Amino acid sequence: MSDSEIFFEVHTGLPREAPGDEGSTVRALEMMTDLPAAPELLDIACGPGGQTIVLACHSAATITAVDIHEPFLEELQRRAAAAGVKDRITTIKASMFDLALGRTFGAIWSEGAIYMIGFVAALRAWRALLRPGGYIAVTELSWIKTDPPRDIAEYWHEQYPGVSSLEENRAHVRAAGYRGIGQFAVPESAWWDSYYQPMERSVAEFRRKYEGNADVQRVLDIELTEIDMYRRYSDWYGYVFYVMRAK
Repeated sequence: MSDSEIFFEVHTGLPREAPGDEGSTVRALEMMTDLPAAPELLDIACGPGGQTIVLACHSAATITAVDIHEPFLEELQRRAAAAGVKDRITTIKASMFDLALGRTFGAIWSEGAIYMIGFVAALRAWRALLRPGGYIAVTELSWIKTDPPRDIAEYWHEQYPGVSSLEENRAHVRAAGYRGIGQFAVPESAWWDSYYQPMERSVAEFRRKYEGNADVQRVLDIELTEIDMYRRYSDWYGYVFYVMRAK
């Protein structure tokens, strides 16, 4: 099995594919005060759709949800049907690196995924998908406090060198041609309840299932290291919602 195959198998069935919760998604949505009554919204790297369903249930939006992993899109469709919002959600299998959708949107959403392109690069690239005056809401890993301890600073320098402070990211938003509406950190419970705790249970299951498989065990170790780092250093970093509007 490749690392990506192991990753997707371990992550199958998780409520979300990144830290987040309903309250944070709704709070960011409510910051988009000038959206039309029934906006057209693009959810980039939607995963299994935890936030997509929340957006549909708390607005009259029609949503295009994009992800590269077909099983995530299938799970999203099941969740949408169960929530009674399937008629307002369209799923598209596509890479966030190549979003040739042939249309623009009133708002763009992306939780826990913009790091794959890079905060600045994605904001600039996605501008072409946004209508004049449209909104973007994303969550991005950010330093909450300055001068983090060496262990966590080195860990994130290796895993995601682009992690920046709140002030730096506000400057990035302006440089990319947006007006910052506001930002807030998702609560620690958003890391544990729908992401890390379910992942720990999944990892324990796969420990037993693939006992003796060194490749699988190595990937599981990587997942547990990330969880342990947050358990030890959550005061220093977090996922921050950045809500902005095209100038």
